[in-house]
Amino acid sequence: MSEPVPTCPRCLELLQRVADLEQQVRDLQALLGKNATNSSVPPSANPPDAPKPVVKQPTGRKSGGQPGHPGSARLRLPPERITHVISLIPERCEQCQAPLPQEAGPDDPEPSWHQFVELPPVAAVVTEFQGHARTCACCGHVTRETIPAEIRANTFGSRLTGALAYLSGCQHVTQRGLEDVAESLFDVPVSLGSINTLQEQVSQALEAPHEEIARVVQQAEVKHVDETGWKQAGQKRWLWTAVTATAAYFLVQVGRGAKALHNVLGRVIRGVICSDRWTTYQRIPLKQRQICWAHLKRDFQAMADRGGGGAAIGEELLVYTGMLFRMWYKVRDGTRSRRWLAQQVERLRGEVQALLAQGAACACAETAGTCAKMLEVEEAFWTFVSVPGLGPTNNAAERALRPAVLRRKRSFGNHSEAGCMYVGRLLSVVQTLKLNGRSVLDYLQVAVEAHRRGSPIPKLFPIT
Repeated sequence: MSEPVPTCPRCLELLQRVADLEQQVRDLQALLGKNATNSSVPPSANPPDAPKPVVKQPTGRKSGGQPGHPGSARLRLPPERITHVISLIPERCEQCQAPLPQEAGPDDPEPSWHQFVELPPVAAVVTEFQGHARTCACCGHVTRETIPAEIRANTFGSRLTGALAYLSGCQHVTQRGLEDVAESLFDVPVSLGSINTLQEQVSQALEAPHEEIARVVQQAEVKHVDETGWKQAGQKRWLWTAVTATAAYFLVQVGRGAKALHNVLGRVIRGVICSDRWTTYQRIPLKQRQICWAHLKRDFQAMADRGGGGAAIGEELLVYTGMLFRMWYKVRDGTRSRRWLAQQVERLRGEVQALLAQGAACACAETAGTCAKMLEVEEAFWTFVSVPGLGPTNNAAERALRPAVLRRKRSFGNHSEAGCMYVGRLLSVVQTLKLNGRSVLDYLQVAVEAHRRGSPIPKLFPIT
């Protein structure tokens, strides 16, 4: 028998107030329950009561490489890298004590080897140009030899400039850190003003390569896109990245909307874009999108942690997510084909669709809203199944952003637009070179040299 509905206006008002307060409590509990497993909160910001990281159960085996594991011997440097060779030759036979020849015979085995590596005393080479003056014995006029302008144009060489840029771009050393490194390691006092000047030169030298990377990324058939917060003189900015198999493009922008997206990917967006469900990406047709399953997993975990009518749905979706990843690992490792994956996913997709539909109709408003929005883009959950070179997660972009995030935590962003531009160009060139297995320091040195001469900057990619 149902309870009678009160007709007293005051009672109705109090009931509504109780309902509002209960909803507020649920919202606050959900907010307090956010952690790295069910939201975008980074692990470093996890609350004390967050679930602990998964700890593997001990297997009882000894630590280190297991039987059958391929060995990892110390790398032997090639002959051209060897500075000195010291030959240790036995003088007498250890069995009969007979004298042994100095030269190796045809039946003698190859010598064993051990390489010892040490740094020489490091100090930058300092060249001083002196403009001398001479007094004429006939008329007494003093003639001075001027130091040419092209010599006076630069105080620090291109390799030292490239080395400081490398430490800034690859090792996230701050400007004050570079000041200390230059003096402690290279025995060259460098002021912060000089470091700023050198970074401006590097930024100018990398302008053309940065544009080259942008063109390569925009034309790629598969790319991973993400963005993270940045600062310019304390004002909010966004660092965007777009990553392909051979290129990584970074750009600091004012916004996080459509204009910023097109600045990164071009006016006409080409290829398949892997990303999260941020609203800006809704401008991309679903057939060109892949929604990151790592982000979906966090959303499913949030449903399960939220409790209520959507908890069971979240738990089931997590089970299917685990199944999907196990299937993908087999394809990624080469033990199964994408055709096999497509056959397996066909059934899995129907189960996920049904669960999302149930979630969209459940009593938990937040879970219902999340599921409804997921159903709108559900087609983009499965693009990776048929697209070569594409996986189910956006890890490529997130890994590319991680060094930038570390840099931001140490430097708090940049003070100027020029500084933001330098960061975008340097990160783009550094990570692109690494993706292609090329020396970062060598390229930075050559690029700075070319810029100082007014010559074209070397291309990062072969001309096709």
